[in-house]
Amino acid sequence: MELPGELPVIQAPMAGGPSTPELTAAVATAGGFGFLAGGYLTPDQLVATIARTRARSDRPFGVNLFLPSEPSGRAPVRRYAERIRPEADRLGVALGDPRWDDDAVGDKLEVVASERVPMVSFTFGCPDPASVERLHLADCRVAVTVTSPGEALAAEAVGADLLVVQGTEAGGHQASFLGPGPNTRPLSTLLEELRGSTELPLVASGGIMTGARGAEVMRLGAVGIQLGTVFLCADEAGTSDTYRRALLDGTYDDTVLTRAFSGRYGRGLANEFAVTYDDAPEAYPEIHHLTRPLRAAATRAGDPSTPNLWAGTGWRAVTPGPASVIVARIASELASALGPAG
Repeated sequence: MELPGELPVIQAPMAGGPSTPELTAAVATAGGFGFLAGGYLTPDQLVATIARTRARSDRPFGVNLFLPSEPSGRAPVRRYAERIRPEADRLGVALGDPRWDDDAVGDKLEVVASERVPMVSFTFGCPDPASVERLHLADCRVAVTVTSPGEALAAEAVGADLLVVQGTEAGGHQASFLGPGPNTRPLSTLLEELRGSTELPLVASGGIMTGARGAEVMRLGAVGIQLGTVFLCADEAGTSDTYRRALLDGTYDDTVLTRAFSGRYGRGLANEFAVTYDDAPEAYPEIHHLTRPLRAAATRAGDPSTPNLWAGTGWRAVTPGPASVIVARIASELASALGPAG
C-alpha cells in the first residue's frame, strides 16, 4: 500500500491542543501526510476541524480516534484524588469529575466515514471488524497503532490496512492495548519483530527527529515515519507558550513514562507532577478528567511543573519555525541518508 502523501513523512496526531487544522494542512501542502487528533473533540468539533483543514489544503490527510478503555474501580481513583488535592489547592482550582466516557467514538466514526477521510487511525485499541468494514465502504483506509506483535496480529485480523508501530521512545500516550505495564520495546526492536510476522505496511513512530534516524528505521522495513515531537514548536501547532518554553529552554533534563496525568502511560518531560505522581492508578480517562483543571490552571499561569508536557526521547532537537521548513528538512535528510536506492 502506498502512503497518501508525496513524502514518507507523517505528522502524528497530538490531542489536547498541539494538533491543529493549520498544522495538518501545512504538512500536507509541503508533501507530507498529516493527522488531525480526534481525541477529546466532540463530534461537531471534529466536523468543523475537518472542514477547516480542507479549507486550507486540498491534499489528503487523516483523522485519529481514541478507542475506549474499560471503566476502572472508584476506590483507587478516590485515593489518588486525595493525594493530589494539595496541588489543586495550590493552584486555586477544584479537581475535575473523574468520570468514564467513550470519547463519543461511535459518533466520530460516523463523522469520518461520512466525510470520507482518506485514512483513519486508531489508538488505545483495535476496532472491531464491522467498524473497519464501515470505513472501507466509505473509501477510508484504516491504521492501527500497535506496540507489540500480539497487537499487530489483532489489527491484521480485523482487516487493518496499515500498522503504526510505536516504540517506547514516542512522546505522548502509549497506544498499548494488550498486556500490562508500559511499553519498553525500542522502535528498532519492535520493527524487527514485526517485519517477519505481518504482511501489513509498517509506519515507524517513536523518537524520530531527523531524516537520518528515519532512514535507519526505513531500512528495518518501515514504509514511512511518523513524527510528533518535532512539530510541537512549529508555528502552526497549538502548543501552549508554557509548553513551548519548557521544550526550547530545556527546563527539564529528561523524559519519563508516567501515569500521573491521565491514568495511562505516556512519555513527557520529567516535571515535578510527572515524577511525584507516576504511580497513579490505571484508570483512563477517569484520571485525565480528574487532573485536567490542574493542568489547565498551571498552563495559564505559565507554571511548567504541573501540565503534561508530552515529548519523545529526541525532544532536545525541537526547533521553532514553519511546518513546511521542518518537513523539507526531514525529507532532505531522509533522501540523503537513503541515497538513490532509497
